Amino acid sequence: MNRLAGASSPYLRQHATNPVHWYPWGEEALGHARERGCPILLSIGYSACHWCHVMERESFADPETARLMNREFVSVKVDREERPDLDTVYMRAVQALTGHGGWPLTVFLTPEGEPFFGGTYYPPERRHGMPAFREVLAGAAEAWKRRRGDVLGAAARIRGFLVATNVSADGKPPPEAGPPDPDLPARASRRLLAAVDPVHGGIGRAPKFPQPEVLGFLLDRHALAGEEDALAATLLTLRAMARGGIRDQLGGGFHRYSVDERWLVPHFEKMLYDNALLAQVYLRAFQLTGEKWLEEVCRGILDDLLDDFRSPEGVFYTARDADSEGEEGRFYLWTPAEVAALLPEAEARLFSRCYDVSEEGNFEGRNILHLPHDLAGVARSEGITPDALKARLRASSAVLKQARTKREAPFRDEKILASWNALVIRALAETGAALGEESYVRAAEHAAASLLAGLTAVGALRHQISDGKAEVPGFLDDVAGLGNALLSVHEATLGGRWLEAAVRLDLEVEARFRDSETGLLHDTPSDGEALLIRPREVTDNPVPSGTALAAELRMRLGRLLGDPGRIQAAEAIVAREARAIEAGPSAFGRLLSVAGRLAASPVEIAVIGRRGDSATDALLREAHRRFLPTRVVTGRDPEHPEGDPDEPILETPLLEGRGPVDGRPAGFVCVNFACGLPATDPGTLREQLDRMLPDG
Repeated sequence: MNRLAGASSPYLRQHATNPVHWYPWGEEALGHARERGCPILLSIGYSACHWCHVMERESFADPETARLMNREFVSVKVDREERPDLDTVYMRAVQALTGHGGWPLTVFLTPEGEPFFGGTYYPPERRHGMPAFREVLAGAAEAWKRRRGDVLGAAARIRGFLVATNVSADGKPPPEAGPPDPDLPARASRRLLAAVDPVHGGIGRAPKFPQPEVLGFLLDRHALAGEEDALAATLLTLRAMARGGIRDQLGGGFHRYSVDERWLVPHFEKMLYDNALLAQVYLRAFQLTGEKWLEEVCRGILDDLLDDFRSPEGVFYTARDADSEGEEGRFYLWTPAEVAALLPEAEARLFSRCYDVSEEGNFEGRNILHLPHDLAGVARSEGITPDALKARLRASSAVLKQARTKREAPFRDEKILASWNALVIRALAETGAALGEESYVRAAEHAAASLLAGLTAVGALRHQISDGKAEVPGFLDDVAGLGNALLSVHEATLGGRWLEAAVRLDLEVEARFRDSETGLLHDTPSDGEALLIRPREVTDNPVPSGTALAAELRMRLGRLLGDPGRIQAAEAIVAREARAIEAGPSAFGRLLSVAGRLAASPVEIAVIGRRGDSATDALLREAHRRFLPTRVVTGRDPEHPEGDPDEPILETPLLEGRGPVDGRPAGFVCVNFACGLPATDPGTLREQLDRMLPDG
């Protein structure tokens, strides 16, 4: 066992029996490199990364490769999910060196932590134009010994590049803060739509990632500006993904990405963040169209997370691996014989027809379940109704899903990450509020309470809990992301404690992550570990950037609390990144959504009524039923005594002077705090909110 045996990260512990003398990142490793005067080999990956496991089996478990690593380097292993700050710094360096990035990330550093060479996966022998890993190791070691001056010069140039581009992507001073260009979202939408695959949906060609932040922005463009092309492109993508192999057709959740353009063959890992973000997109598409299949996909995603990712404490684990039984995707694959052994003959034939289960298979002799045919057409040819077909497929799927539980399941990484949990909490709260699904709202509240208790027990938000211990200080996306999630829980429940906590987190963003000299937000707190640079990643990669989440939180709280200073701060964040957004809009989906919402009038809704009263619940459900991107919701229970811990104590213009009408709960719809007549029934509230739509 090497030094990783006691690591908090399951990914690091997976390397504990390697013959490599691995160190976790820290002063012990850096100090040892300085003492030996040798370079550092930094390897960054994560537990659900297929190629990380491949490189571990091929190289890190190989005694000869390990001897070379141990002799020439101090080898350091990092979990990118545990330390996204390190990943940001060194990924940017490798992208500058090679023009691309990915995991496993392989970086050679000076003893001072400065990168001088790097890449991603290296095979054990030369392959497809890639050098063998041992050749790379020998070359880096030789350069350090024989051409030290060249190596140090390269490291200095890379560090200079990292410092320059840490302020802005092009190294130029960022634009002045101020109101962003209101036409920026429209221009970005046109560019994104031009890149949509017109046949299979999605942005660009293979490999294809779902990019939920881009899809969410396109739904915003339809909701705010009536862009029909944006809605059509999003629905095309959502339908193709829902029918493809990228979706676990039995479990309901989604895999990471598709290696082909038609969403058939995925990389089989399941990530918590992908599913949380996709649930929101499917929900909003359902709210805009009323198409029932979108609601079913959304529920399937969340039910899969609640079933397979939720911990006993009510928070959510990080990921499921791609591999099981030593094979990629084995857990999810089927043969006709396996299907026939579980189902009656007629049902097996029908299931195999619909889900394309064949003898030749579509993945290494087995079958990824997907829906290549229109089910309405299949139903007609079978002489049954579409509803009857769906019922039979549901029954068969339940049988196969139950049988699948007897297989060896892919490894589950049981880290608890604040930022990723925040995405799930928000998805559960918003879906539960919109669909009237109380169990989702309760799950969001439970997770929020558990997360706050576990991660703030030491006095400040922490990035992760692993094995019950808070290990890493919170990053910007943890703090701002949880703030947004708690605000959504407040909107779903009207509970004042969630609003209070969201405000506290927003103040933490300002106090600990904003540079007072430049006004820029950084991903690490001012009192965090000093790295080569203080990183700031403004792109969605692949989760929403901390900068975008902070802008969104400032905007939402500013509109809810009537605080123009917060709104101006959100505008300044967008304006400072405008040049980068123009250059690459697909990397800025969340920040583009914030920009579009800032340019539109807010819709403010206050619901006054006793909690648990069916009339109050009906008004609150109506407040959330449709997708209004600029909506904020608050309220209070007039029967709660003053000082009740769940009653909001923050001053907000939405609640001033408003109460029940003739003893009945009331809803108020306002724009810039100018409100219409109170609505005491859902129908009246629905009519008022319908007028807020682009064609209302």
